[in-house]
Amino acid sequence: MRILAVDDDPIILELLTELLATFGQHEVDTAESAKEALARLSDPAAGIYDCFLLDIQMPETDGIELCGLLRQTQAYARSPILMITAMSDKAYIDNAFSAGATDYVTKPFDITELRFRIKNAEARLTSEGGMAKKIFAVSRASEAANTPQPKVALNEPVTILDVDGVIDYFAFENYITELSRGSLFGSTVFAFTIRRIDELYADSTPFGFECLITDTSEAISDCLKPHQFLISYAGNGTFICVVEGGYRPDLDKLTDAINLQIHNMDLHFCDGRKLDFRVCAGQSFRLIWRAGRNALDAVIQAHASAEDEAQRRERMSDGFWLTEQAV
Repeated sequence: MRILAVDDDPIILELLTELLATFGQHEVDTAESAKEALARLSDPAAGIYDCFLLDIQMPETDGIELCGLLRQTQAYARSPILMITAMSDKAYIDNAFSAGATDYVTKPFDITELRFRIKNAEARLTSEGGMAKKIFAVSRASEAANTPQPKVALNEPVTILDVDGVIDYFAFENYITELSRGSLFGSTVFAFTIRRIDELYADSTPFGFECLITDTSEAISDCLKPHQFLISYAGNGTFICVVEGGYRPDLDKLTDAINLQIHNMDLHFCDGRKLDFRVCAGQSFRLIWRAGRNALDAVIQAHASAEDEAQRRERMSDGFWLTEQAV
């Protein structure tokens, strides 16, 4: 991989360069500030980088702000970005993931851990099965012109851009599995699934489906404010959420609020038909005393619970209509 490491400490940059050289065929460039990094990236002769290592705490523009700037560019909207931190304050980690970081490593470096993080980043680039697809800002003009656009698979996670608190699923898993038990204490995870998502998927164009997912994530995000939260789209119309600070949502009321928000958006298919749909919630799971794989198990349970609830509601709905027809 071509890697750009950014840190205001030249000793750290030298150490990173030497360590990464032992991990495989990596080409490493360095910058001692965000300003220097942005200047390098704006130079056409520099080419495209595959991965970034950004120190969180730097003077002037810090690593979190630089991460956000990278995510605003089309070239680096889904590139692996690993944050480097010597700080244990969870707020820094939260802000980094909210800005678009996919992973983080701690200083002083543990060689085994750093190698694992770099291999994860490399796998994200090379394995289509492990990569989330990016939702580009596709203009309606290109849609009207019938410009060919690939449609993501229904079960595939996608990265949603420019919605507060929404991160990609790869980053979400890293966030959940790497935080300590103490950091996760008081957190709750739950999920929402779009009902009849298979029918909506079949009726939607590629652009329309991306808009459907993005609009739903925006409705969820708006309804979770002002609480501290992260959201990720996991595929199959399911959005995983983690909330912190001891907040335990009333999922029935929250679901009603989200559905009202979606209704008020007055959404339509690309051909002008009214787009009317709802979400439902599964069970919530506290992350008290959970960490690592156990915390990820809670995410999996929340995901399955929401999808099961969506299927249960559709069976009830189908049964109701069958009964009405029989009468």
